Amino acid sequence: MQHDVVIVGGAFAGLAAATYLARARRRVCIIDARRPRNRFADASHGFLGFDGADPQSILTKARGQVAGYPGVTMIEAEATQARTYPDGFAVSLASGEEVSARKAILAFGLRDTLEPIPGLQERWGKTVLHCPYCHGFEFADRPLGVLFRTAMSAHQACLIAEWGPTTLFLNGAQLDSESAERLAKHGVAVEAGKLKRLVGENAGLSAVEFEDGRTRPVEALYVAPQSCMASPIAEQLGAAIDEGPMGPVIRTDADKMTTVPGLYAAGDIARAPHTVSWAVADGVTAGTAAHRALVFG
Repeated sequence: MQHDVVIVGGAFAGLAAATYLARARRRVCIIDARRPRNRFADASHGFLGFDGADPQSILTKARGQVAGYPGVTMIEAEATQARTYPDGFAVSLASGEEVSARKAILAFGLRDTLEPIPGLQERWGKTVLHCPYCHGFEFADRPLGVLFRTAMSAHQACLIAEWGPTTLFLNGAQLDSESAERLAKHGVAVEAGKLKRLVGENAGLSAVEFEDGRTRPVEALYVAPQSCMASPIAEQLGAAIDEGPMGPVIRTDADKMTTVPGLYAAGDIARAPHTVSWAVADGVTAGTAAHRALVFG
């Protein structure tokens, strides 16, 4: 085996796992395509000691620190395929190169797809947001909106009302009576009309416009995007994948090991909900668990 552990995905979860394995003096290979899920955001909030920092700057610093450990190999590439050996794993790159290791950690994250509403995609991560804990404080007491996508959107709107006056935009969907009562209890307004576009200068948001020509002031719009795995590798290796409230979730135990022995998963692909802090914590769990398995397995 070339390495003790191969890590597919080198953002917050993957780098956290690599740090602890490197400090345990293990041979680690990190394969990363450099397309982290939060690359659209200018600031990451709630991460202890880095509140409001540019997430790309955090990752750049972390990569440099991890690369400073002996035994660490970093490959900027797309991992396209993976298979198991009797005593480990082999990961193939788009170049045709193959990386082998005794253990593997999947940390490649999710890919988000937004509704095809004009103005939505270009504001993603700036004024079109997902997590109020990550970005709610900066828009507190301003007119807020939630775009309906699933039944969970009503729950999301009730939560976001903690940060400011909130409107749930059904965009033509139907609302059940129980959800309507809950929204009213939390003071959430409801708009039934279909949205035509988002209005505002550059990435700023000032209002949403309906197909009937009406507008409603909104300065931040929260959405729960349709998410999918950013790589097919988990399926290729036979790991069990469940459908969670926010998209697919790789099934893991308390040590972040999947249903495939020796294969671990961390970050957004292996939990719900999602934040940088949780991704780092899960990466540490996966990294230390993989190390113990190398020692005692």
